[in-house]
Amino acid sequence: MAKKLAVLVIHGMGTRTPGFADALVAELQSRLAAHGKNATDVAFGSVFWADITEAAQQLYLDRARKDYELDFMSVRRFVVGALGDAAAYQRIEDPNNSVYTAIHERIQAVIHDLFVTQLGETSVPLVVMAHSLGGHIMSNYIWDIQKGNVPRQGLSGFEKFWSHAGMITFGCNIPLFTFAYKKIEPIEFPSPRLPGNVKSLARWYNFYDPDDVLGYPLKPVSPSYARIVDADTAINVGGLLTSWNPASHTQYWTDDSFTKPVAKFLATLL
Repeated sequence: MAKKLAVLVIHGMGTRTPGFADALVAELQSRLAAHGKNATDVAFGSVFWADITEAAQQLYLDRARKDYELDFMSVRRFVVGALGDAAAYQRIEDPNNSVYTAIHERIQAVIHDLFVTQLGETSVPLVVMAHSLGGHIMSNYIWDIQKGNVPRQGLSGFEKFWSHAGMITFGCNIPLFTFAYKKIEPIEFPSPRLPGNVKSLARWYNFYDPDDVLGYPLKPVSPSYARIVDADTAINVGGLLTSWNPASHTQYWTDDSFTKPVAKFLATLL
């Protein structure tokens, strides 16, 4: 059966398993069915990249614990992972020794597989769902393609984000990476190549939990972000032990306050 919509999910800080998106996808499929939509009309792809940065982080922690006394190791693992990912993900001169390049190559491979294997090389509206640092990563990836900073020969229009119709960021820390720039400009969104009926439905929704110190509103970043982001929505994610503190950063994935509005938006594109 031909697909009508594609959803690309990428993780951020605090996610370390290849199946990170499985529960989210299952919940969205169930909610789409509740909206009277056929969940099989949606092609889902997920970008797992933690393995690219994790080895060096774990090696350091193992060496440090061997010779030094360190408390709060579960917290330290999260901090090293979060700060280590952000520090490692930066453009450097040598692309062969670049985490930035390696992660972007992983994204390109997943998008290509999504286009060829699931979509049968047919372009459909594309929605990006990006958690945490994943929002910054996808913003850079799309920016590089739009600005011609990477080779685009051989890429389909779908792979060039010509059908980009949805941006869902959650627990997003894009603002933290903008302070070094005098002029702040977001990616071009929605894609100007979208047909009018789809373009009118395109949205960028940003979700954040006020207790999540790694998740922030996007509209205050700059006037250009204020124009392009349709809504910064404060939600409360997590359970009894996590909803009221920074641990909420990892709790968006299957929380009703997040998946309900996301499924409602996806349903508008089907």
